[in-house]
Amino acid sequence: MDRAVDILDKLIAFPTVSRDGNWDLIRYVADLLAEAGIEARLFPGEAGDRASLFATIGPEGPGGVVLSGHTDVVPVDGQDWTCDPFRMSRRDGRLYGRGTADMKGFCALAIEAMLTADRSALTKPLHLALSYDEEIGCVGVRPMLESLANAGLKPEWVLVGEPTGMQVATGHKGKLGAHAHCHGHAAHSALAPTGLNAIHLATDLISYIRGLQAEFEAQGTRDDAFSVPYTTLHAGIIHGGTALNIVPDHCTLSFEIRNIASDDSRAIFDRLLGEADRLSTAAQARFPETGISVEVFNEYPGLETETQSEAVSRALALSGAEGPMKVSYGTEGGLFANTFGIPVVVCGPGFMDQGHKPDEFVALEQLQSCRAMLSKLVGTLS
Repeated sequence: MDRAVDILDKLIAFPTVSRDGNWDLIRYVADLLAEAGIEARLFPGEAGDRASLFATIGPEGPGGVVLSGHTDVVPVDGQDWTCDPFRMSRRDGRLYGRGTADMKGFCALAIEAMLTADRSALTKPLHLALSYDEEIGCVGVRPMLESLANAGLKPEWVLVGEPTGMQVATGHKGKLGAHAHCHGHAAHSALAPTGLNAIHLATDLISYIRGLQAEFEAQGTRDDAFSVPYTTLHAGIIHGGTALNIVPDHCTLSFEIRNIASDDSRAIFDRLLGEADRLSTAAQARFPETGISVEVFNEYPGLETETQSEAVSRALALSGAEGPMKVSYGTEGGLFANTFGIPVVVCGPGFMDQGHKPDEFVALEQLQSCRAMLSKLVGTLS
């Protein structure tokens, strides 16, 4: 484990919060691979401070497996850490630091697997895919996937190493995030009825969102493999108003839909658009410049891998997991599945419950289990 832990130590030291990019980390990985004679292809983002990386060992051609991970992490701002979040520390059989669980632990092990595999013995390729900006909506992986698909890449299956406690996950919900821009008519608050309150418009839409949520909870299709077994809607951010004595003329509401596979997120979104149009028509009867405009700012598909697929059987055998499950959080897996039309399995060290919080950690035991799984996986390609 020493080399893998050393690589993880280096990865943690790069403060790759999504807003700041990951270029230095990607260059480190590319150089590490190059030292072993492995060529990596980089896919820079438009900002120039971030990139995805793709590398292959073994024979050229179709088949093989992709080891997929993201290198960005969530911020530590305002969190009460007892250790430096960007300096890995070890105590009580755990490795602490931002990203140890989500998901640089897996990335380190995947890199080590590429470096230590007997490439001369491989009869099928092993691919490594590292992305950026996953934490803000699976953004950075998309240009890389499009380019690889256009180049004819056709692996047999993909292993996404998000933390599952080394259980095998075959599905997660899709997500659609949107902004509702509510336009009102300003007035002095003493004369509030002569204006149109944009915050009130937003709350009217929130009321409809809550009604839809209650409908899906009570009557919607269920998938009991999820801890929350139905589609959810959630209003998460609202900004509006400048002073208490001014009727606000603008308010922005941000909301999301997380849908199970049997529910179409766009159909749900269309219902929300219909309600926004109804509210706009009523408002415009008084003030033509008012109303609600809605825009989608992020969207990624859910994952629904057939549990009887060969990829799932392989993952269960390699990991020793008891049976497939589904995870409540999103991954890049749905994008891989949609792009290449192949099975995707999510399985990695640690637990998501440890991610995104102070003193994030991964247990060494989890890393050892994952390392054993990857070693067996490489063996199946030889």
